Amino acid sequence: MPTRRKFITSSAAGLAVLAAGRAAAIAPLPTAAPAGKALVISTWDAGLAANLGAWKVLSKGGRALDAVEAGVMVTESSQNCCVGLGGNPDRDGIVTLDACIMDDKFNCGSVAALERIKHPISVARRVMERTPHVMLVGEGAQQFAVAQGFPLEPQKLSPDAEKAYREWLKTSQYKPVVNIENTGNKKVGPVGGANNHDTIAMLAQDAQGNLSGSCTTSGMGFKMRGRLGDSPLIGSGLFVDNAVGAAAATGQGEDVIRIAGAHTVVELMRQGLSPTAACKAAVERVAKIKGDKAREIQVCFIAVNNQGQHGAFALQKGFSYAVCDASNQQQLINSGYLLA
Repeated sequence: MPTRRKFITSSAAGLAVLAAGRAAAIAPLPTAAPAGKALVISTWDAGLAANLGAWKVLSKGGRALDAVEAGVMVTESSQNCCVGLGGNPDRDGIVTLDACIMDDKFNCGSVAALERIKHPISVARRVMERTPHVMLVGEGAQQFAVAQGFPLEPQKLSPDAEKAYREWLKTSQYKPVVNIENTGNKKVGPVGGANNHDTIAMLAQDAQGNLSGSCTTSGMGFKMRGRLGDSPLIGSGLFVDNAVGAAAATGQGEDVIRIAGAHTVVELMRQGLSPTAACKAAVERVAKIKGDKAREIQVCFIAVNNQGQHGAFALQKGFSYAVCDASNQQQLINSGYLLA
């Protein structure tokens, strides 16, 4: 693995890159986990498949960091007009991707506004491990990715995204739709409707008790060119403190950023709140800030504390998160919510 010194040299020479509701059992886990507290949770029902990808690492005694990368790569590969290059484009018809990753030692990496790279989460990890930086964006992030051996993918929309974009162009109105990420909500909504947060966030604890997290997104559908939400921002979309716990967000990123959402949830757990209670308290802050406009958005948090307890909470009804561990079948859990 190149050192940071080598990276700096080479770049200079030529880098020219639970108040939770009911739980539904989905499928048995493929293998038994080793003794310990191995656990993975992730946002939305897309997390079911992603968790299985992470569990392949955790069930063999692997690191939580490797698990959260492998898990969300499943979603990035899906090409289903959700996360990754299959996602909806910005207003100029270009798909841009954001991702971040963080381990148990406060190491973190992030990419934003990345184009034509299939696995932004893996590029984010390379930023963490092979550069002196935390975040690379835009053309520089793509340049780094290519230099690290990631191929440039064709710049074309997936069939679902192409259909959604053509529909959006009829009015070019930007109107986010709450909870559009649920599989039950069609990706092509009413004319002018946008997929407002297309994100998967994942948290894992390995058998050694160490925590890590990841987050990857194609961002808001039909966003302004250059828009970034919370997903690539350490402390907003994701935060990990191994001595306390980890948290991640999904929903309208602008409002997660306003309260440094994931960091806030972890700090509330540090004060003694359970994961669910901490998520709820963070959601209440968002609601207080938004006032009457709170019903126009969705904000959700998931969290795991260092004892392996997990929880979630949402601003509005409709958020679910997936859980996978050694003692249970895989579950999809409907979170508690604030606004009835």
